[in-house]
Amino acid sequence: MGKSASYFVLGLLVGLLVSSASYSFLQKADRSTADEQGAAMRSIVLKAAHNLDQTHPVHLAMENLKQRLEAYSGGAVSLDIYPAGQLGPQTQCLEQLQNGTLDITVVSASPMEGFVPEIGVFSLPYVFRDRGHYWSVLDSEIGREVLAMGIDKNLRGLCFYDSGSRNFYTKTKLIKHPNDLKGMKIRVMNSKTAMDMIRAMGGSPTPISWGELYSSLQQGTVDGAENNLPSFYSSKHYEVCKLFSLDGHTRIPDMVMISEHVWKDLPQQVQNWLGAAARDASRFQRELWQIESQKALNAVREEGIEFFHPDQAPFIEAVQPMLRSYDGTPAGELLQRIKSYGNS
Repeated sequence: MGKSASYFVLGLLVGLLVSSASYSFLQKADRSTADEQGAAMRSIVLKAAHNLDQTHPVHLAMENLKQRLEAYSGGAVSLDIYPAGQLGPQTQCLEQLQNGTLDITVVSASPMEGFVPEIGVFSLPYVFRDRGHYWSVLDSEIGREVLAMGIDKNLRGLCFYDSGSRNFYTKTKLIKHPNDLKGMKIRVMNSKTAMDMIRAMGGSPTPISWGELYSSLQQGTVDGAENNLPSFYSSKHYEVCKLFSLDGHTRIPDMVMISEHVWKDLPQQVQNWLGAAARDASRFQRELWQIESQKALNAVREEGIEFFHPDQAPFIEAVQPMLRSYDGTPAGELLQRIKSYGNS
């Protein structure tokens, strides 16, 4: 073999070695990138907070959401849940969502009106005819529109949870008629609509955080409060308030909210998993709510709670001026859509 042929073979061998080394390097780089992406996916743990205790249907629903999210993602995405107001009251949690320091929270629709005024419609009294009407609206296009109303405020709704009907419970005077509320200090959420409702019925609204309510009832800061049966039971407010009026003045849903900052940064697949898990958790929670409501009713009856079913007509009449004040506003238009939904 001549020198030129030898040089050719040598060059060919060197080229093959270089190509092989380059291919091996690229393979390792591709595997490294894939491993990094997989590790990043596996490291997604969303931080969720709410203000209710660990026996409450809301917390159990969040545990269900966590399980469903892990199942959909094969364990790649999960939730860390902080219950019982560990990360602050509802309004503070919403503010943390806005600045991206908290990922997910569950709040009543009432404090949401401070960020999206139209959502205050859910806090208006006697908006829904019954539980069937309530869920048909929330599962409709109307509900989907409401979940999206806060996106420009960096608050995206994932789903609704049931929170039943809200009723008055008091220490010394049973509420049988709106006139009974005159001169009484009633705890409400930090919601203008809730405060207007109590005033319309003749009472004195007093916003107090949920975590401080038990001691406020004990100390006489307020004469009573209004909420649903499971919350009345799980908070042990029955130890202080022995009178419960089933007037059913509002049905205010809870809303599972995610920071829009966080949502936009999630891969599309993770968004899909989270949306599916939220829908599953909503169905789980509304079924659980019915079971827990009956358990709560039975339990507080055993604690000696006196129940009363008042005629709703005087309560409905008392709040009509309040409802008419929304005529001609965006909130009023939403109210009319809700009230007429399913009437065709």
